[in-house]
Amino acid sequence: MESLDIAALANLLQEAAETEILPRFRNLGTDDVRMKSEAIDLVTEADEAAERVIRARVEALMPEAVFIGEEAVAADPGLLGKIEDAELAVIVDPIDGTFNYAAGLPLFGVMLSVVRKGETVAGLIYDPMGNDWLLAEKGSGAWLCRPDGQQEQMAVAPSVPLSQMVGIAAVTYMEREAKRQTLANLADVRLFTSYRCSAHEYRAFAAGHLHFLQYRKLMPWDHLAGTLISAEAGAYVRKLDRTAYRPYDFEGGILVASDEASWNELREKIFNV
Repeated sequence: MESLDIAALANLLQEAAETEILPRFRNLGTDDVRMKSEAIDLVTEADEAAERVIRARVEALMPEAVFIGEEAVAADPGLLGKIEDAELAVIVDPIDGTFNYAAGLPLFGVMLSVVRKGETVAGLIYDPMGNDWLLAEKGSGAWLCRPDGQQEQMAVAPSVPLSQMVGIAAVTYMEREAKRQTLANLADVRLFTSYRCSAHEYRAFAAGHLHFLQYRKLMPWDHLAGTLISAEAGAYVRKLDRTAYRPYDFEGGILVASDEASWNELREKIFNV
């Protein structure tokens, strides 16, 4: 496989944050925030400006790649269909956690993944507030990279009994009865929550602070980088129907856990709804 310049990809995410995201944080005007599908699904001027910067830099660095950004897909949903057959694709979420960003909450990130012939081969999550990156290339482990050059290898938390598990359960897109049953089932874990920011949820999981992540809505910019990073940190990652999660899977839900045994227990006792 042709090598990727992952350092250059990391740097362009930092550039977009420095020039377009951070200057607008807590400085958005009324007209700078717009609703997309519903009141909790927002886009801001910062999302769009950051995606323009990232796209220009990616096209210069990897001109052969198909660029698929969250905001570009909002304008042209047909772009999603290009992922499966692309020789090379770069998929970007310019601001993951836009709801938090627009509310002035410092819990948001920038996510990028590289897909080659239908397989995720690299993933990056940049935290503008902490100015560091979580990244992985397939087969090379998951790493926290700090701006001073220090690197720390990530590893998921050891498995624990169900009653002691702490994790993320995203129930927003469940049908009402499934949501009620899942919420009742979740009484059997120690703690569940949602940060409304998959970038930081995957980050916390890969660093060993959570035992599981569960999502029902599968947009590639939300999950490709994070699932690769989690797998490279030792996690067991599958769709809820037990099949492998692929870059062109947009439905079905995914569950990420510390190991296969934990995954099976969570699916059977909590999320098999």
